[in-house]
Amino acid sequence: MSTSRIAVVVFTRNRVREVVTTVARLFELPEAPPILIADDASEDHTVSLLANLFPSVRIVQGATRVGVPACNRAAAWAASDYHADYLAFTDDDLCWEAGALDRAVQMLDTHPRIAILTAHVSMDGGDEAEPACAALQASPLTDDALPGPLLTRYQPGACVIRTAVFGMLGGYESRLRDAGADELLALDVLAAGHAIVYCEALRARREPSASPDRATRRALAALQARNAAWVAWLRLPQWFAWWATLRALAVFAGTFALHREAWPLIDGIGWAWRNRRRVPATVHTMRRQVVAAERRRAALSAAATAASHHEDLRA
Repeated sequence: MSTSRIAVVVFTRNRVREVVTTVARLFELPEAPPILIADDASEDHTVSLLANLFPSVRIVQGATRVGVPACNRAAAWAASDYHADYLAFTDDDLCWEAGALDRAVQMLDTHPRIAILTAHVSMDGGDEAEPACAALQASPLTDDALPGPLLTRYQPGACVIRTAVFGMLGGYESRLRDAGADELLALDVLAAGHAIVYCEALRARREPSASPDRATRRALAALQARNAAWVAWLRLPQWFAWWATLRALAVFAGTFALHREAWPLIDGIGWAWRNRRRVPATVHTMRRQVVAAERRRAALSAAATAASHHEDLRA
């Protein structure tokens, strides 16, 4: 049984080509971390092929699909079998750059207040951060004592989390499945007095993959809106929870899913209300500041695009 300060947990489902490529690259890292696969009940030959190609990898296979909470069991194995202090959660199309995990350990050792570091993720052979990371990097929340801007959310497939904090907070909520589980955990991390930080020095690279089709995008939009409402009822002020609920209903109507999604939304609100534990007002204030900054950034970007288009027309 090997031990390591940090273990890599790779989440996958029915993406055998991507996960095999990723695991092969993880084996090339100089840190040589333990690798665990959180398999979300794959129906292809992901598990058998990984077992044959990489016999030292721990595969934690689920019997039924549960979404991102499949990572919980893999994280528990990393804690019990490898005694890992930190967990590097990794999408199946993403690989850490050489030395990144060592840097994560050093930063988390140096800054005990930080519970989650989220990485700078680039793609297509360049160094520019992908759009989701660029938005995080632009967070207006700062603390000069920490190695990057403070965040109220993070990239669940490109982050390093303290094992003890992840376990203490119960990991990812099983009912949220494929959307919102990371948002809920982020709120609980902040409510417990920890920090989430964007770290540009923590680098990873994502391989391009096929974009989802229109039907998949619509289904995902409805799922995200529903779960965002549940998270609001679980942790945020009631006025915001009502707003998130109305927004979810509007998304359902726009994606032609109102007849299918309205009742599950209402039923889940009952569950959320029974489990409600509102975060401190300071946490919600942080979220509002981040959202306001993102809206200003989006408006400036749209204005710049419109101005550029106008110049092109004049030319």
